[in-house]
Amino acid sequence: MAELNVVVPYRSVPLKVVFTSMCALFPLWAVIAPAILGFLIGRAFAYPGVIPPQLVAVGCTALLTTMLSCLALSAVSENNRIHISKDGLCFPPSFLPRLGFKRNRNWSELQSANLVKDAGPYGGTLLLSFDSGEHLNLPLRNIKESDVEQLLLGVELWGANCNRSPELIEYQRSLQNETRGIGQKSYTQMWEDELSRRFAPTTFIPLEPGKFLQGGRIEVVRQLAFGGLSAIYLAHLNKTDLVVLKEAVVHAKADPAAKQQAEQHLEREAKMLSTLKHPNIARVLDHFVEDERHYLILEYISGQDLRQFVKQNEGQDVETVVDWAIDAATILAFLHANEPPVIHRDLTPDNLVVRNDGALILIDFGAANQFVGSATGTVVGKQAYIAPEQLRGKTVTQSDLYSLGGTIYYLLTGRDPMPLSISHPKTLRHDTPEALDDLVAKLSAFEPEERLQTAVEVVDQLKIIKASLPGRDVVATGEVS
Repeated sequence: MAELNVVVPYRSVPLKVVFTSMCALFPLWAVIAPAILGFLIGRAFAYPGVIPPQLVAVGCTALLTTMLSCLALSAVSENNRIHISKDGLCFPPSFLPRLGFKRNRNWSELQSANLVKDAGPYGGTLLLSFDSGEHLNLPLRNIKESDVEQLLLGVELWGANCNRSPELIEYQRSLQNETRGIGQKSYTQMWEDELSRRFAPTTFIPLEPGKFLQGGRIEVVRQLAFGGLSAIYLAHLNKTDLVVLKEAVVHAKADPAAKQQAEQHLEREAKMLSTLKHPNIARVLDHFVEDERHYLILEYISGQDLRQFVKQNEGQDVETVVDWAIDAATILAFLHANEPPVIHRDLTPDNLVVRNDGALILIDFGAANQFVGSATGTVVGKQAYIAPEQLRGKTVTQSDLYSLGGTIYYLLTGRDPMPLSISHPKTLRHDTPEALDDLVAKLSAFEPEERLQTAVEVVDQLKIIKASLPGRDVVATGEVS
């Protein structure tokens, strides 16, 4: 899964007032004051002695002080973002007096996080305490709910030494439940409802944080996703490296022959995936079985998945989307070129990560999903991106191209495509080139034979589309000059 690496805007009223005031007064301190200063200095040099030197010094000092103060206030009030990464927290400059003038804080410095509730509708105030003695109060009314969830997730994920209060943990759970549309249900209720509704009687319970596997070699840090008889976790490998742990369990009442076949299938596919070597694919590091549960250990990629990226940064320009689509199609071309072809089965915006250096990385495979499906007769996955033949249990390489079409649609529009339908992003994103709209429609055709047949063809089509975008010149070779 993608690493949490986000920017949280902090919208306090005083900062808004200061920034608005500085913008309103901009002509005075950025234009008129420098002009007066220049005039004053010019007159002093042109007519020495006419204006008393003391008056010139006082006037220049006052004007310079005003300009620099307004410039500093503008910069401080404009930079209102809290940066969250695996390295720590970086707070806005306006927080400096409260943080002992040290705005960058490592996670090891964070001692405790508490929620001080109030009677308002915003939850209260988040109180962060650091080992150097500073305390930082963050009224939650100044942060969007979705950003609060991101901030608390960072504290949970990396604040290993941080003592989180029960009130804060409960508040975080309520936020997560609301995000998932569960209203006021607790996590326990949610899991009970989900298990009883979807999985019938089963003994599958996701692993708890702190659980050790393989004799202590692997420690579960937290759960990242849960669905079907499988789960995905963030874990420590050998107490140092972060990895992604993917877990799958066969239904307890599965037919013994089907169960054995599914287990053999997963083992073969895990071994095959571990042999894949591509710079834009997260490596499968290992596969093991423990307590009748099958596990894949995957490389952990630092960056944001495309769903998170689009939600945070809103719509991307068409050229960026085309570049991402070329990268994703190139990855599929590599997978499908294997003998036999490697079919991904789960290509979605959630499984493509923009790494910190800008590279697009495929981070997960559908092996465990296929494993569970073959054992239970069901399909596990994100239905908006699943090809019709995949739902019928007849997955082919063109099924991945269907998923790619849905992913391009999401990147252009910010919305998941309608399941089992031909997608036309131009209906929502009017600046989508006709050729790109046609390509997405072809990729989302109902029958495999109606789509483009290979990922290589998709790459070629996307390169032609990129070359035809406004501001790009096409030369004889078809490359962009």
